[in-house]
Amino acid sequence: MVETSKYQNRIELLQGTLDMLVLHALQREPMHGYAIAQVIRNRSGEVLTVETGSLYPALHRLERQKWVKSEWKLTESKQRAKYYQLTALGKKQLTADHQRWQRLVRAIGAVMEPGVQP
Repeated sequence: MVETSKYQNRIELLQGTLDMLVLHALQREPMHGYAIAQVIRNRSGEVLTVETGSLYPALHRLERQKWVKSEWKLTESKQRAKYYQLTALGKKQLTADHQRWQRLVRAIGAVMEPGVQP
């Protein structure tokens, strides 16, 4: 009998995919880290769970690249939190990442489904 693990159904994201998902989550409005993780989890039907150990390094990396900027604000519950906002450079990066992602999905689909053109 195979032992069930909480990581059994875990889906590993391709390198760079987390950055794209974070940028996409920030498209509509600035958010703090927990809200970003919730958006990704909810929109993926709870398939994708972003752990804090992955999310915050990604946010810091995106900030260094000037794709997001941040500022401290109070949450609805009056807690102090860092809110992240997409920059103009981040919007351009998201567009480029999304186009690459679409090409990758088509290419993988062509390999997995013979006869489908990428």
